[in-house]
Amino acid sequence: MSVAAETRSDKFNTGKVVLMASAHAMHDTYSGFLPALLPLLIQKFTLTNTTAGLLSLFYNLPSLLQPLIGRLADRRNMRLLIILSPAITCVAMSCLGIAPSTGFLIFLLVISGLSSASLHATGPVVSSVNSGSKLGRGMSLWMMGGELGRSLGPLLVVTAVGYIGLKGLPWLALAGILVSIFLGVKLASLSTRSEKVKDDDRVKVKFREVSRIFLPLAVLIIARSLMAALFTTFLPTYLTSEGSTLWVAGASLSIMQIASVPGTLITGTLSDRLGRKRMLVISYVLTPILTFLFIQIKGFWQIPLLILIGIVGISIIPVFMAIILESFPGNRSFANGIYMAFNFILQSVAILAAGKMADVFGMRLTFLIAAGLFPLGLPFIFMLPKSAQKQ
Repeated sequence: MSVAAETRSDKFNTGKVVLMASAHAMHDTYSGFLPALLPLLIQKFTLTNTTAGLLSLFYNLPSLLQPLIGRLADRRNMRLLIILSPAITCVAMSCLGIAPSTGFLIFLLVISGLSSASLHATGPVVSSVNSGSKLGRGMSLWMMGGELGRSLGPLLVVTAVGYIGLKGLPWLALAGILVSIFLGVKLASLSTRSEKVKDDDRVKVKFREVSRIFLPLAVLIIARSLMAALFTTFLPTYLTSEGSTLWVAGASLSIMQIASVPGTLITGTLSDRLGRKRMLVISYVLTPILTFLFIQIKGFWQIPLLILIGIVGISIIPVFMAIILESFPGNRSFANGIYMAFNFILQSVAILAAGKMADVFGMRLTFLIAAGLFPLGLPFIFMLPKSAQKQ
């Protein structure tokens, strides 16, 4: 069955949406290994925070290809990209601990980044066309899978290191391989090709139509990118520098990510009812306040703050995705590819900037600067065009 064929129904196909969310969860469980392993990799290869940030840049660099992947997926069946992505990413990320050099480490991250780019360019679209009129809910479940994976990933890898060491991590790849085999069976009849897109259609979307959505959205992503980079990549590094053990630091990242799992369902579903803009305003007002408090408070009370940050700060992505996908119904894979490429590249640059700033100013001040930049996106929320949803 093709993507376009499924869009004719407003029915929410729970089975397929959950299947795609599960594939996303398995994939992102392993892509979440890098932040938790960074303290060990920094020690093993004698890296600076700036160089450590470059590792994430190499992982995200293949995201530049997402518009091309999405363009192809609108016209040809790219089912294999979805099926193979969990296995490829699991194998590559499980081998990070046994990399003999930084060069091989970068190679593994690029391979994993290519796999990630393929899944993230096509997976959300397959989920969206099976979501019917409940696009916010569909994107919430897709992102719930990713957040659940990124929540379990750090805890899984630090626990595995404690029991089997870095050299034993490749055994963890077996689960990803089994998931890809399962997807191959369940998605045997799936096609990513859109029947709405004709062969002679060269994505003749007017620049004005694209810019009125992507320009304000770009500013919103930029405003939150430094904060997101710090919490999702450097949180374990920050906490260990403050005296926490590696296990506590990795568990803290998992706590925040776990909190974002119900957060994605809440924000996406509520945006169907209350409007996309209202949900964005809530996030851009509360997140910087919570970040300031997190930096000032020590010990146990950081945990509830991390939970709240995970819910209102990290989990706002489904709202962005719903805005994009409902704005370009005829070229969803292509539009999603543009958004994902832009988002991943900005995230990479933000991670690199965060590492550099941490080397110069220290982690604490860098977190405070990020919190101050976050609310600058507020005026641009109201520049987003009206959609079919309530505003």
